[in-house]
Amino acid sequence: MTRLKDVYKSRVVPELTKEFDYKNPMAVPRMEKVIISMGVGKAAQDKKFLELAKKDLMMITGQAPVVCKAKKSVSNFKVRQGDETGLKVTV
Repeated sequence: MTRLKDVYKSRVVPELTKEFDYKNPMAVPRMEKVIISMGVGKAAQDKKFLELAKKDLMMITGQAPVVCKAKKSVSNFKVRQGDETGLKVTV
C-alpha cells in the first residue's frame, strides 16, 4: 500500500493541483477505500452457487469475501430475512 501512496503523493497530487487549480494540496480528493460487492440472487435456490461466487470474488481480489444477509423479507423475490444474498470485499 505504501508504494501506491508514494505514487499518489509524487504524481497524482501535483497533476490534479495543476489541472483543477487547487491552491492547497490537501484540497485534492483522496481515495479512502474500495468496496467490491456481488449480488447472488440464485443463492436462495442453490447453495453451491454462493460458494462458486465466493471463490470467484476471492480470486479477483485476493481476499476472502464477507457474506451479506437480507435485512428484510421480500415475497416477490422469494427472499427471507437472514438469507445469504450477496458478497462484499473491502480492498
